[in-house]
Amino acid sequence: MTETRQTRAPVGLGTPLQYVKGVGPQRATQLAKKGLTTVGDALFHLPLRHEDRTRFTPLRALRPGEVATCSGVVIGLSPPPPGRHRQPLAIVLRDESGYGTATVFGRPWVARAVQRGQRLIVHGRGARYKDKISLHVQEWETVDAGDDEPIHAGALVPVYSTTEGLPQQALRSLLWRLVEAHAHEVDETLPDAVRARRHLAPLADALRGAHFPASEAERVAALRRLAFDDFLLLQLGFAILRSRTTRQRGVSMRPRGELLARLRASLPFALTPAQERVWDDIRGDMAAPYPMHRLLQGDVGSGKTVVAALAVCAAVEAGYQAAVMAPTEILAEQHLATFRRLLEPLGIKVTLLTSGLKAKERATRRAAIASGEIGCVIGTHALVQESVEFRRLGLAVVDEQHRFGVHQRARLKGKGERPDVLVMTATPIPRTLALTLYGDLDVSVIDELPPGRKPVTTVARTESKRAAIYAFLREQIADGRQVYVVYPLVEESELVDLKAATDMAQQLQREVFPELVVGLLHGRLASEDKDAIMRSFKAGAIHVLVATTVIEVGIDVPNASVMLIEHAERFGLSQLHQLRGRVGRGPWKSYCILLTSGRLGEDAERRVAAMVETNDGFKIAEVDLQLRGPGEFFGTRQSGLPEFRVADLLRDAAILEEARREAQTITAEDPELRQPAQRGLRQALLTRWRGKLDLASVG
Repeated sequence: MTETRQTRAPVGLGTPLQYVKGVGPQRATQLAKKGLTTVGDALFHLPLRHEDRTRFTPLRALRPGEVATCSGVVIGLSPPPPGRHRQPLAIVLRDESGYGTATVFGRPWVARAVQRGQRLIVHGRGARYKDKISLHVQEWETVDAGDDEPIHAGALVPVYSTTEGLPQQALRSLLWRLVEAHAHEVDETLPDAVRARRHLAPLADALRGAHFPASEAERVAALRRLAFDDFLLLQLGFAILRSRTTRQRGVSMRPRGELLARLRASLPFALTPAQERVWDDIRGDMAAPYPMHRLLQGDVGSGKTVVAALAVCAAVEAGYQAAVMAPTEILAEQHLATFRRLLEPLGIKVTLLTSGLKAKERATRRAAIASGEIGCVIGTHALVQESVEFRRLGLAVVDEQHRFGVHQRARLKGKGERPDVLVMTATPIPRTLALTLYGDLDVSVIDELPPGRKPVTTVARTESKRAAIYAFLREQIADGRQVYVVYPLVEESELVDLKAATDMAQQLQREVFPELVVGLLHGRLASEDKDAIMRSFKAGAIHVLVATTVIEVGIDVPNASVMLIEHAERFGLSQLHQLRGRVGRGPWKSYCILLTSGRLGEDAERRVAAMVETNDGFKIAEVDLQLRGPGEFFGTRQSGLPEFRVADLLRDAAILEEARREAQTITAEDPELRQPAQRGLRQALLTRWRGKLDLASVG
């Protein structure tokens, strides 16, 4: 009879963690909550930070409240008496300075793991216990002669993101074993030539150094390599998309220019040099035989809409239709008024398509769009519904595009045969973020305001100045101007002590400005009511418009000269800047008053200070990016793009530039990464983007 023995399969990068020695089903379930299911996943679960526990504090120098790492020989153990688990284990240590005590709470089993005569490294916080200074131990490690390097105490110690039931020390021990055994199995992604050119460590060495560095220099070099990989894979994806775009057949629009000339002649102003430069970019893209993919950035009031109208006019004159998609009905209606004023005198029919229309009217307009009778359609996400068809869509303009998902933009683009795409934003985007979110787009920036636009004077005031502020508003209105007062909420909430727009509109009308007309605008009003209120305000019939942030984007009332923002500390920096952009649109001096209440937190103080210091949207955006971090910069994460493992847009801007240049060099020689030398890079790219390369091309 032969004896059969079950042999354990060799562990590799694809091995489920459950089958790694010392893990098991329960711990594997905990690890899975962190997205760690295989050995390979674990290797790339990088530390949040490292704590320098290499400097040992002499035992006699311990101070209450100070975090310290000590090393000493165990000369005595005092375990808690049986049944007295709340009492700590006391370990007496000796080092060159003398004797000291380390106390371990809630872990009586440590007494069995530590022996007299062993060297022990302990890390924790000094505290006074029974009239003596003791170290309350958070982490500890025994060090015997011939042991490997310590990983919990006497080193640059990694601190990981963990989860309930998964202790930091257990996770660190597991990762130490996996890195030691398997880091060398990770395939190198970068060609040798790229590594040499950019002075980068091999990937296996970078993984070891990112987890368990022997020195700070090794840790920095490791993170630089891994951040470079993050950026390179993103920029390569974008570079491939751009090269594909230039190889695709699109619509080449070369209008005769008669309508364009008439449109320009009808404008009551000359375009600024920045607008002319941007229009040249767009006109060149539209004439090219491949699809335009351009991002148009411009601060509030810089004149993006006029440039978009020129593009729409060019498309219609060339025999195509144009669609303009806005994130809200109120902004779509604002665009409708602007485009009708500019285009309908030229014979270009403009219509609106939103979900707020009655079914019969919506069907009539859809039929006119499908027949080609309508040259320009303005709308919300209703434009991308399956029932909407275009006869010949040549241009898609997406305004405030970060408010749309990638899929919505792709569906609008799919309404035509590779139409030109122009995406616009009044949210200034720092260069590092633009390269990260829109690396496949050409970027044009309108970086100057039209002549006559004066910078808005911004001041911060506290509640004690309210009476003086109201007096100032009355002076402005007496001079013929109008005023916005913006509140964060629509109605009083018991949970947050904020003055609500509805209550305050009534109070301002009754008690503060009884001789004036006070209006109220908020997002819960019906579309026709919003329209009526805005028309009244624009016509000058309303002196003070109390509103929520529904007026943040797109409403243009040149006569409004003051923006009073209540509870300004509750608004984000981008919101504050957008709200300020609603004033300063006429020839009069304009003001933004930030009214705050109570003690401000550090971030709120920085937001208010940035607003007072500058009107430059790009400087504002840089501060916003620092305060919120890239992931929250737009409120929601940009879907359709790979996430970074290590890279930090604020810290690693220089590495991003390096990676972008490298991606351009690589794709110039090998546009689809087909050469054998690029095999590792191609595989890493496909894994990281997971089939999203086609989606990201719509911005």
